[in-house]
Amino acid sequence: MQNNDILRRIRYIFDLGDSQMRGLFALSDYKVGLPQIRNWLLKEDAPEFVPLTDTQLALFLNGLIIDMRGQKEGPKPVPEKRLTNNIVFTKLKIALNLKADDVLAILESAGFSISKHELSALFRKPDHKHYRECKDQLLRNFLMGLQKTYRENEE
Repeated sequence: MQNNDILRRIRYIFDLGDSQMRGLFALSDYKVGLPQIRNWLLKEDAPEFVPLTDTQLALFLNGLIIDMRGQKEGPKPVPEKRLTNNIVFTKLKIALNLKADDVLAILESAGFSISKHELSALFRKPDHKHYRECKDQLLRNFLMGLQKTYRENEE
């Protein structure tokens, strides 16, 4: 999935305003202006569209973790230079303090089911023999399930 699409979906799921988005970046010590955020949120065919880098999305997700879980003692996490769907999935799971059963229920709400073993393979280290790559379809369904869980409950 494209980083900008992930950012747009997270913004919608948690109903984040521009200043809240800016605040999440600030929690990771990254200063960003409102015009820059707005350009990231535009559709790809808009002339002012700016692609969001892996590092910038990692900074945003780290800020989301800090916002939802609180600041850990010690230095702030170093943002990844290269993001994969597995890392994005893991960061969202950490931010929302989700257990395996919670993740499975969220995926089920989007009409997508996997086993607990398949799920645990997504959160393993890439060099582990049972590691499984998170495909775009799985991440997209997880985000859709989050939307059904968090957004529709508000409405």
